[in-house]
Amino acid sequence: MVVSDTTKDLAYAAFVEAAWSRHLGVATLLTGNPHQAEELLQDCLVKLYVRWRRVAAGDPDAYLRRMLVNGNVSRWRRRRRELLTAQTPDRIDPASAPREPNEELRRALLALSHQQRTIVVLRYFEDLTEKSVAAALGCTVGTVKNQHHRAIRRLRELLRHLDPRQNTEIAR
Repeated sequence: MVVSDTTKDLAYAAFVEAAWSRHLGVATLLTGNPHQAEELLQDCLVKLYVRWRRVAAGDPDAYLRRMLVNGNVSRWRRRRRELLTAQTPDRIDPASAPREPNEELRRALLALSHQQRTIVVLRYFEDLTEKSVAAALGCTVGTVKNQHHRAIRRLRELLRHLDPRQNTEIAR
């Protein structure tokens, strides 16, 4: 059976509309920046569209999630090689910027290594199992467990001053 381009486009558009906010949240937690997250998600969605016929038959959410993780790793690897300059004067000083309710958690997540942050985001914000996270990252379940343990220990250290009732997942 031949699927027309119009049907492909409609199915893709429906997927993007249904999945946009959830995957944007994951991308934001992975990158630590809402603008970079949106850029990452858009780049991944463009690549996904090209592969849509093949991907739509399987699990497009898992495929997009893996693309986000890989795209973020590529982004921070690229950033390590770039020469960073001082902030331009028209930007707000982060110290004087208004704090969001989850600002402490965001800052704590940014203090983790990229792999640990990715594991925490996929485990708690995407609600994936350790096996699914290992598959998404291309590593063993043991590595996920080890890095998860270290990440939670580090988050506890960073967030110990907060009210434990606000951090029930981390307080365990």
